[in-house]
Amino acid sequence: MNNLFLMTAAAGAQQGGSVLAVILVCAVVTFLTRAIPFLIFGNRELPGVVQYLGDALPPAIMVILVLYFLKDTQFTVAPYGVKEVLACIFVILIHARKKNMYLSVISGTLLYMLLLHI
Repeated sequence: MNNLFLMTAAAGAQQGGSVLAVILVCAVVTFLTRAIPFLIFGNRELPGVVQYLGDALPPAIMVILVLYFLKDTQFTVAPYGVKEVLACIFVILIHARKKNMYLSVISGTLLYMLLLHI
């Protein structure tokens, strides 16, 4: 019985080392993906393509997320997607008023979660 415990403990220690190595590699890769653009461009002006992508991608990604959110909504069956439409209208109104994407998304999500429980 004692040998089984020692074998199990040794295997656990090896797995713990592997888990730590995976976490370390993930941390390094995450850091590098964020640091490399600053290392490459430094204080120089960004190329036009990069500036365009920085301007165009956030709204495009938001449209894709909204379409994904609405893809399973049944507008022909009660409750006719009322909760989803209300949440979308709320997000549009908040964003038009405050011009803050984070506030718009978070408040719209909170409203939708509240509507789901009503």
